[in-house]
Amino acid sequence: MLKTIVIVTIAVLNLDSVETAYQDELGYMTVEQSSVTESQAAVWAAPHMQGSEYLLMKADSDADVYLRFVEQADVQGYSPLTTHGWNATELLVLDPDAMAKQLGDSAFKTIGAPKDLWAAPDAPRAMQVLGPGNEVLYLTRNSQFVTNATVDRVFIMVVGGPSMAAFSDFYGTKLGLNVSDATPFNISVLSNAQGLPAETKYPLAVATVSSEYLIELDEYPEAIGSRPMVTGEIPPGISIVSFIVEDLDAMKLEFRAEPRALKSFPYNGRRTAVTVGPAGEWLELLETPAAQQ
Repeated sequence: MLKTIVIVTIAVLNLDSVETAYQDELGYMTVEQSSVTESQAAVWAAPHMQGSEYLLMKADSDADVYLRFVEQADVQGYSPLTTHGWNATELLVLDPDAMAKQLGDSAFKTIGAPKDLWAAPDAPRAMQVLGPGNEVLYLTRNSQFVTNATVDRVFIMVVGGPSMAAFSDFYGTKLGLNVSDATPFNISVLSNAQGLPAETKYPLAVATVSSEYLIELDEYPEAIGSRPMVTGEIPPGISIVSFIVEDLDAMKLEFRAEPRALKSFPYNGRRTAVTVGPAGEWLELLETPAAQQ
């Protein structure tokens, strides 16, 4: 069973521009800069990634949740929000409207202006931006999640795929999460990216990882297909989401490679493996026995 989100890995063309933008505009801090080791590339079953430079960044808050930006060449045919897989990273913010003003002339391009997600006094309020690495961020104020940072940690990951039934089976039955019933929802940034009518509705469900972390499950229209990839590399865009688990062997999942203990931070010697979800999304699982959580 998934316990918490610990890393979101995003493939980008240039680390320098990403680091500057996240530091200057979002207040994120670089905690490590290194290169992908042979062991890490082996866990991913992505041998071409060995030696690729990466940055590990986190919000200026107490949360030990990281964004990992890995240098990788652009993949022909990939465009954000138009394929199956991990498609958006949702960050907690104090004030989306203030963020919209701050990011107006920055490396973060607004693709969805701040608005309440539904009609209620305490409804979440969110905006969407396209970051300097061509990654999609949702910047959200949500009264159910406490933050004191202007821009805080990841708290929701968004995955899109062809079948809500497959999502429910994988995240509910196989991974043991509570998955809500799907509800038709208007997601304007998706419709804009996919060239669909503004009134298009998408079945949307939520898988609860914990009281602090959620996964949004979006069912896409039949015309939307799988993400293009280069053999030996990680998926373009939002590539991998890393979760803490208690016991890899008990999960009965297929892994891209045999689990390995990784020494680098923030693995810190934990056994790690990667499985692939029903939309082609990569989940990296870090084994931490219950007594150590």
